[in-house]
Amino acid sequence: MLPRHFLSKTDTVTRPWLDPACPAAVSALEHDPFYAYISAEFGADPMRRRSALAAYFDYSIRQGAQIGRVVHLEEADIGVAVWLLPQSDDVQERERSRKRAYLHAVLGEYGCERYERIVAYMSARAGTVVGRGLGARLLAPTLAEADAAMAVCYLETFNPRSLHFYEHLGFVTRAEFDEPATRAQYTIMVRAPRNNPGDRDRRYRDNVTDGS
Repeated sequence: MLPRHFLSKTDTVTRPWLDPACPAAVSALEHDPFYAYISAEFGADPMRRRSALAAYFDYSIRQGAQIGRVVHLEEADIGVAVWLLPQSDDVQERERSRKRAYLHAVLGEYGCERYERIVAYMSARAGTVVGRGLGARLLAPTLAEADAAMAVCYLETFNPRSLHFYEHLGFVTRAEFDEPATRAQYTIMVRAPRNNPGDRDRRYRDNVTDGS
């Protein structure tokens, strides 16, 4: 069951306590196979489904602000980039526990189980505003920080239309898998730091291994 404020017939994705970018995130991602799958319980009620997804994105943004990086544009309601940084095992376990409790409340037991099923599969293999350059602007600050720290970045996407965009930013496809729960293909991409282009290939080999 959803909390009371998610069940209101007048509920929207623009509740004042939500991050201003949540409506844009819902609009852009509600049909993505991952988000459609974890919110399938509310498929017959689009308003409840969008409200639950807005709460999911709000939690992710707040989590990123605490243990990662969050980047908004000047118009904060247009979009957002959320990054999670490496953490100690204790912090990771604490965050997993907190997120599971939150998702159980927002998505219900069914949605929470679906979320964990997909994440477990993807983790085991990991080892709408268009044409204005907004996506690159959102990612640029954190990519620059990663370059300065000589850190490798990785991402996972279900959207094949986004691959060219990420490639333009320096990401390369590392692997592709057919995720069994959603029956959709997703791609793992990695990006080596760009500070010293001459050493990029060496750093890529040193930091990103096949794992097989």
